[in-house]
Amino acid sequence: MPRATNSVATRKRRKKILNHAKGYWGARSKLYRTAKNAVEKGWQYAYRDRRQKKRQFKRLWITRINAAARQHGMSYSRFMGAYRKSDLDLDRKALADLAVHDPDAFEQIVDHVRG
Repeated sequence: MPRATNSVATRKRRKKILNHAKGYWGARSKLYRTAKNAVEKGWQYAYRDRRQKKRQFKRLWITRINAAARQHGMSYSRFMGAYRKSDLDLDRKALADLAVHDPDAFEQIVDHVRG
């Protein structure tokens, strides 16, 4: 009796990879083996960068808070040290947003922390 290869499942598996590779350049979107390598590498980058995105945003927020605090005569570390001892409770994301979009409110926070 001949061996059954289950070509339906094979085709479905390969089609899934080729669909993920849509938009890739050249053979990376046409040939199964090349597409599989490209898609798997893309998944690796996506997994890694979901974690890196959090780090990069935290760095951006710290930079923005530092720049705004220095405009009011404080370094980032002194500002955050005093901020933690104060009764205010905002995270870096909110502080950075205030520093960029509402400098007057950020100045009030700096004055509250300083005083």
